[in-house]
Amino acid sequence: MDPPTLPRRSPRIMPHTAHHIPHAPSRTPVTTALRRAARPPNLGHAPLAVALQDRMTIPIIPDYAALQNAAVATDPFPHAIVPHFIGPQDLRAAVASLPVFASGGSYPPSALRLSPLIRDLVAELEGPRLRDIIAAKFGLDLHGAPTMLTLRGRTRAQDGRIHRDSVCKRVTVLLYLNVDDTTWTRHEGCLRLLRGEHDIEDYATEVAPVNGTLLVFPNGTNTWHGHRRYVGARNTIQLNYMTDDSRARGELRRHRLSALTKRLRIAA
Repeated sequence: MDPPTLPRRSPRIMPHTAHHIPHAPSRTPVTTALRRAARPPNLGHAPLAVALQDRMTIPIIPDYAALQNAAVATDPFPHAIVPHFIGPQDLRAAVASLPVFASGGSYPPSALRLSPLIRDLVAELEGPRLRDIIAAKFGLDLHGAPTMLTLRGRTRAQDGRIHRDSVCKRVTVLLYLNVDDTTWTRHEGCLRLLRGEHDIEDYATEVAPVNGTLLVFPNGTNTWHGHRRYVGARNTIQLNYMTDDSRARGELRRHRLSALTKRLRIAA
């Protein structure tokens, strides 16, 4: 069921400092220049194909400096957004190297046949460098926190409903591996950080799932988020730093069982 639409509307945003608009919640504007910057120059079909093939053999190193320098916004809850955490050339190589997702849902890496490029990127994201920067940025102790990582390639009609993540997930990290095109101009599939649990239109920030953008937020009682209904390709890597208790261990066991089940299904 489509969510109700209120009169206040805003372009989707890549976060900058929010501006106050009388009688309406403040939302951060996206700049045309930022979107254009993500589009590579037209190199011609043959040179681009050669460059892309070469790039697929080079490990992807995220822009950790951009994450370190990113501001922590507090509306509607603490979060940080880093456009181009994966640079344009690396993004093209990553998109071309992703596995084919026949259906929706989250897939643990062990349930998929990953290319070396994506396998190395997964290992990089689960490594200590990203963990340490996030811990320092949000004042958290993540030393020894178990990680849970999944990949998604398709979004279903039932996905994106307003929710908070499980209390077992201390921090949610979302990395979007989609090119910026007209798919997202209708705001469908663009993640919204919400001021409450009832209205998908009552949002402070909207993040288009493009350009190698990274979104990080510690989970809490008010971390409501979701997106308008969207069905189609939408590549996302989700990483969570988990609690170390029985509920988290149960979720990790279900995660491993899901990996086994999906791996057997793919092999059949």
